[in-house]
Amino acid sequence: MTSISSKKDSVLKFKNQTDFYQGKVRDVYSFPNFVAMVASNRISAFDVVLPKPIPYKGQVLNQLAAYFLQNAKDIVPNWFEKSPHPQVSIGKKAKTLPVEMVIRGYLAGHAWRTYNDGKRVLCGVKLPEGMKENDKFPTPIITPSTKAENGAHDEDISEEEILKQGLVTQEQWKKMVEYTNLLFRRGTALAAQRGLILVDTKYEFGISIDENNKESVILIDEIHTPDSSRYFYAKEYQEKQDKGERQNQLSKEFVREWLMENGFQGKEGQQIPEMTEEVIDRISQRYCHLYFLLTGKELEKKPDLMNEKAIFEAINDNL
Repeated sequence: MTSISSKKDSVLKFKNQTDFYQGKVRDVYSFPNFVAMVASNRISAFDVVLPKPIPYKGQVLNQLAAYFLQNAKDIVPNWFEKSPHPQVSIGKKAKTLPVEMVIRGYLAGHAWRTYNDGKRVLCGVKLPEGMKENDKFPTPIITPSTKAENGAHDEDISEEEILKQGLVTQEQWKKMVEYTNLLFRRGTALAAQRGLILVDTKYEFGISIDENNKESVILIDEIHTPDSSRYFYAKEYQEKQDKGERQNQLSKEFVREWLMENGFQGKEGQQIPEMTEEVIDRISQRYCHLYFLLTGKELEKKPDLMNEKAIFEAINDNL
């Protein structure tokens, strides 16, 4: 086992490794026949990786993603095959399609900010008149985005522009729309079982090639985690809407709120507030609680999860 230095974490090197990609939170190792994804304890907000890791966060995200991916295999083909370590998932290789499928059941977040600015079209989708923040759409809407280069913010894009630019083919787009709607319905049903409302979320897709050299669209990355999705509490939703009160959210929003309260929104010249042990512990506890709310099970906390030797062995066993 060897490692090379990185601006974020140490990076493992494996025999037969063909590629490596380090995102804000996940490290992805590619091999001839599979890909290994490591969910680190890094945490990001406002497109910035915060300076200190959050204990158990990687375990929460990896195990939640595995839970939801397993629960979707019967309706949409996906990359996930197994999780040999609490922070490692192994699965199929796929070429990422450069369009992120954002689906919204409610007028919240970016959609609300657009609407509140007086705009009534988002990503080519017409928005109904007379809505207020967090109202439910008559039917869910898909508002795609395409990733900008060098870590810039995601860019809104319409179906027309996606096809015009040739980012995906017409056939791929139809399949992505079909899968997005199926996944959102399944995620909505699973959330309802836990007394939650799946407000909005995002899905990523890629092209997988089978042993017969046949290409197919499959679901990749994570789904329905607090980092990629927004949830409301079903029991209190309607009463809060009727009273015009703010909805409580189950998402990573509490981290952004702490940063904003301390004068940081990722803008030039702003300083990240000090992440004290108390702050780190509070964030860690919230992530563990989110796991319970979404699965109904307590997280079985595993010590030393980011131990390089354990992760190396988990991935190496698949070579």
